Amino acid sequence: MKFAIVSKGDQKSNTLQQRIKTYLQEFDLQFDEEEPDIVITVGGDGTLLHAFHHYVHRINETAFVGIHTGHLGFFADWVPEEVEKLVIHIAKTPYQIVEYPLLEVTVRYLDDMDEQKYLAVNECTVKSGEGSLVMDVEIKGELFETFRGDGLCISTPSGSTAYNKALGGAIIHPSLPSIQVSEMASINNRVFRTIGSPLVLPQHHTCMLKPVNDVDFHITIDHLFLLQKKVKSIQCRVAEEKIRFARFRPFPFWKRVKEAFVTD
Repeated sequence: MKFAIVSKGDQKSNTLQQRIKTYLQEFDLQFDEEEPDIVITVGGDGTLLHAFHHYVHRINETAFVGIHTGHLGFFADWVPEEVEKLVIHIAKTPYQIVEYPLLEVTVRYLDDMDEQKYLAVNECTVKSGEGSLVMDVEIKGELFETFRGDGLCISTPSGSTAYNKALGGAIIHPSLPSIQVSEMASINNRVFRTIGSPLVLPQHHTCMLKPVNDVDFHITIDHLFLLQKKVKSIQCRVAEEKIRFARFRPFPFWKRVKEAFVTD
């Protein structure tokens, strides 16, 4: 089996990275940063997001497992004290593949530029480059509302515990293939009106955002920041692809939620 290791870059994570590499090579596993079967991330959820986007072209061949060197993450469930245990699992134990839904974002343009497609593990956010964001929101090809406000966040079930939660969105179990649309400070008065609640869309529903004004947009795809000009539409839907995690033991979602937000 071929493996790669992505480190957060701090001294603690880099030291663990080298230890894991040495251990796995002693088990005759092949270090391969180009075409790994499994990618071990050392750091936190942000490190895993970076690793995913680095290997997104191998989404159907590569699985991820994370070690957190800080606070407990939603993706990184192993701790540094368990490195030897994890190494033995990777070298000796067939692992279970757990797949989580992804968000597909397609940006289309007014000029002759080719459309751009992106995959997000957590979310996509859309904000105006100047003033309030004004967007027609279509669901399944029908106009649902004209949004006015600071911005919109479209999240995956995995990302429902991230920025989406801070916006008052619901926490959704990652076994449900869906996306969630949450508002950022919408303008609601006698003239302008939005739904004012997060929307959860199933796999077969598409959300289309169409600009009302010709302005630049700030779009994020997880940690990636994109400045977009001449945007015709932004299409969001559940992706056909999924992120693959290598599981060697149970990692209950609701237990993670409790430990992250409820337990002292």
